[in-house]
Amino acid sequence: MPRLPPSPSLRPVVARVAALNLGYFGIEIAVALAIGSVALIADSLDFLEDAAINLLIFAGIGWSVRNRARLGTLLAGILLVPGLATAWAAYEKFSDFTAPAPVPLTLTGLGALLVNLACALMLARHRDGHGSLTRAAYLSARNDVAANVAIIIAGAATALTLSPWPDLVAAGGIAVINADSAFDVLKAARREWRAAAEEAAQARA
Repeated sequence: MPRLPPSPSLRPVVARVAALNLGYFGIEIAVALAIGSVALIADSLDFLEDAAINLLIFAGIGWSVRNRARLGTLLAGILLVPGLATAWAAYEKFSDFTAPAPVPLTLTGLGALLVNLACALMLARHRDGHGSLTRAAYLSARNDVAANVAIIIAGAATALTLSPWPDLVAAGGIAVINADSAFDVLKAARREWRAAAEEAAQARA
């Protein structure tokens, strides 16, 4: 498999996506800490993770298949980090088992949904063009849309029940989604490792 040249259309896309994710991370983590929402903490870490992923992709476009596979493996590991942080935040929540404020929870989830929809639409046409790298970015944005819908539902359920459980359940769902994405990206990276091995074997022949 030949080395892919840098894509002039992809570079500005991942740069814009990184900027949007970094900006909304600041908003969401502030609200999450103010109202004590584990789901918003999990989602805000997703935004920070997505910013890092897209910055790494910006740097990795045009690399060889072997180097893209290495970076894809790293990105798979990065996708697992928010899940581990969410598990810790959920554990801490049981020491102060109160429901987050439902209105800020719902409105912040709605804002996150709009940002992630914009990012997913920007990345959709590039999702298969550069192997595990752009697949990682697209899957992360796409799955965050699902996570944001879960947060909005959790906000409505919290308003009805005044219970912390909807927030905790949404946080657990976000962690599971991230783990699934990590394995998907890892599979794409493994395909690139195989392609790199075949490329090396052909070069030696």
